[in-house]
Amino acid sequence: MEATKVLDAKGFACPMPIIKTKKAIGELETGQVLEVHTTDKGAKNDLTAWAKSGGHEVLKYEEENSVLTFWIKKG
Repeated sequence: MEATKVLDAKGFACPMPIIKTKKAIGELETGQVLEVHTTDKGAKNDLTAWAKSGGHEVLKYEEENSVLTFWIKKG
């Protein structure tokens, strides 16, 4: 999946992945996609809920080798 920007939030614990994602998505235009990499297991629920509450859309989610990757479309 093509992302406009990639955010490496690996190694950070909650709430840092959300804070970094919020800052990064603020730099994008509506409709652009942010790819987020994190190792925080709580991010699956946290980022999904955050995206929904902010009017953004999680297009795809993958987990591989303890790294969670999200593709979030800015709403």
